[in-house]
Amino acid sequence: MSGPGGHRVAVVVGNPKPASRTLAAATYVARELAGDEPDLVVDLATVGPGLLDQRDPVVGDLVAEVAAADLVVVASPTYKATYTGLLKLFLDRFAPDFGTGMTGLAVPLMLGGGPAHALAPELTLRPVLTEIGAVVPVRALYVLDAAHDDPAAYDAWLTTARPIVTTLLAARLHARSDARSDARTGAPA
Repeated sequence: MSGPGGHRVAVVVGNPKPASRTLAAATYVARELAGDEPDLVVDLATVGPGLLDQRDPVVGDLVAEVAAADLVVVASPTYKATYTGLLKLFLDRFAPDFGTGMTGLAVPLMLGGGPAHALAPELTLRPVLTEIGAVVPVRALYVLDAAHDDPAAYDAWLTTARPIVTTLLAARLHARSDARSDARTGAPA
């Protein structure tokens, strides 16, 4: 899983409705930040009951792929001022102390019906992502449902976030390249 820039980009969406507006918004944000389509799109509504089985191999593989991604856009509709239980089931699988933490950058994104919950992704989703090992380098993004397909709804946030994310992704790629070079030459890390 690696895009043309060498970055592995994933999208994880916790909307109980498959192919949702949340999925469209998250894919748009990933594409705008990475410059290409995401390598992995996890629409949790399509995963099924495996989310409830801690030993489900399909979900385990998805967790491993997301954990290894350089950039993950994690998105949910706003339910009761927070993210969905479906997303919580998936995020509960990440355990940094046991080698399954997110290792890359994460962008929390939530869609909602009105501005009353605009802080929900920052207050509820961001702390969980940092707890499971992700680096969240920019403020969380909240988009109104009615504007999910309007690029103008993302413009101000992207103007601030894109240079930060791009710089950090380039640094990750450089570090990975240096590590491979050191491994080939036998140089100490």
